Amino acid sequence: MAGVLILVGSQSGNASLVADLAAERLQELGLASRFADPQRDTPLILAQTSALLVCCATHGAGDVPDPIRTFYAQLLAATIDLVHVRYGVIALGDRTYAETFCGGGRRIDEALASKGAVRVGSRLEIDASRTSFPDEPARAWLEDWVPDLLAAAQGTVARAVAVADRNFR
Repeated sequence: MAGVLILVGSQSGNASLVADLAAERLQELGLASRFADPQRDTPLILAQTSALLVCCATHGAGDVPDPIRTFYAQLLAATIDLVHVRYGVIALGDRTYAETFCGGGRRIDEALASKGAVRVGSRLEIDASRTSFPDEPARAWLEDWVPDLLAAAQGTVARAVAVADRNFR
């Protein structure tokens, strides 16, 4: 695995804080990471990665934050096959708004899945009304997600080798 692409959708900075922590923790665990720029990059960048981590806040009525809105709209409209992408989502929201809680992260999650990407593990949903420091639950979640991601990536490579081997014979 070449590393993990990190996509951030932050309105007030909390999702960016979590993404920075995630990048540090990934490096500590031996995985390189790099950030996508959702205001400059298009969803085509996802065609060049096999591992993705999304850190996304919720804005307004359960929407994705402004800085990632164009990327999200392009992802929905794109004809792109992301079956090779394994991803995780850390969604941030406020449970006080029960109907829209973590809506931004949920929307990105659904969009990725609709394009064939496979989520590794469960989506982490962080409640800002109960958690003063969103990096703490994110750190704990990453401890489980990284081994699962590595196992999923290894399984993907093993399947690709098996298919290539069958086609070669």
